[in-house]
Amino acid sequence: MKVLHFYKVYQPDSFGGVQQVIYQLVEGGVEHNIEASVLSLSSRGSARNEVIDNHIVHRSKLDLEVASTGFSLSVLRDFYQLSREADIVHFHFPWPFMDLVHFLTLNKKPTVLSYHSDIVNQKNLLKLYSPLMKVFLNSMDVIVATSPNYVEFSPVLAKFKDKVEIVTYGLDEAKYPPASEDKLIYWREQLGNKFFLFLGALRYYKGLQFLLDAAASVDYPIVVVGSGGVEQDLKAQADALQLDHVIFLGSLPDDDKVALLTLCYAFVFPSHLPSEAFGISLLEASMFAKPLISCEIGTGTTYINIDGETGIAIAPENPNALADAMKTLWDNELLAAQYGQAARQRFDAIFQAKDMVAGYAKIYEKLLSRPSQ
Repeated sequence: MKVLHFYKVYQPDSFGGVQQVIYQLVEGGVEHNIEASVLSLSSRGSARNEVIDNHIVHRSKLDLEVASTGFSLSVLRDFYQLSREADIVHFHFPWPFMDLVHFLTLNKKPTVLSYHSDIVNQKNLLKLYSPLMKVFLNSMDVIVATSPNYVEFSPVLAKFKDKVEIVTYGLDEAKYPPASEDKLIYWREQLGNKFFLFLGALRYYKGLQFLLDAAASVDYPIVVVGSGGVEQDLKAQADALQLDHVIFLGSLPDDDKVALLTLCYAFVFPSHLPSEAFGISLLEASMFAKPLISCEIGTGTTYINIDGETGIAIAPENPNALADAMKTLWDNELLAAQYGQAARQRFDAIFQAKDMVAGYAKIYEKLLSRPSQ
């Protein structure tokens, strides 16, 4: 079975949450005899048949980017050719230009769409895009939601419930090699033995401005790993508040991230807007048995972090509640350890990559078994 994944950007250009999910799907699909490839846009230009681990990656030249939407002329040709070679086309939403590519290339292959998030920020553009979006979603054979929480939350998914199936995200722990002793020693010397960690792209919806406000009332070490987006604004805010105990490390290689996830005392994830549909970093922290702090925003973040079980879930945009949650964990190491163990148990039970891959493989097989296919 050949599956073509299509998304606006993929590694090595970017390795955020959606890219991580695609990577886990294509790598895990090998055990199900799924021959998967990925097509994306890249400012590095076009290329075919690049190999990343056990799968093939194709890229088309990124010509223009407007409101986080990449455009490309060459991708029309590339998608047309590659989709004709595939048995199933797997789209990753949202990316409005993807809808146009689907229709302009007259794609007739069975389609699966992973619905990663509603469009939240660009409200005016959404009004223009909505008619195309509705036709595009209606044309999909299957729409896959990431959690039962998000199916209940999303007003868009509510309109397509007859097409929606739920396959929650999962991670393969084997893809995260243990931290080297050298890295552990280095970061322990730099940061000490007890600190809060945030890991992720520094985007507007991550709520880090509220974390900095909360940090003004506590003196616990807080380590921020990530870059881009509102990074400079956050650093200026930290300087203005004289937050010497908040440490910005920028983007780091995977072995450093693993070391920090291993060493951190607890994981704080203050995303305050529903643009944060799930939270792969929360899942990674669960895998490392860390107690979690997140916000209740109606999406998948509190499908991962169950308040009072795996950590603490607070109201969004509330620095006082965030500071209180950090204080609760900091002052009660036994409770923090219990939350961390529960987070790991929930990860083992629900968020395994093999289960995610098996869920999608079942959807693929069901699609191809339809008489019309």
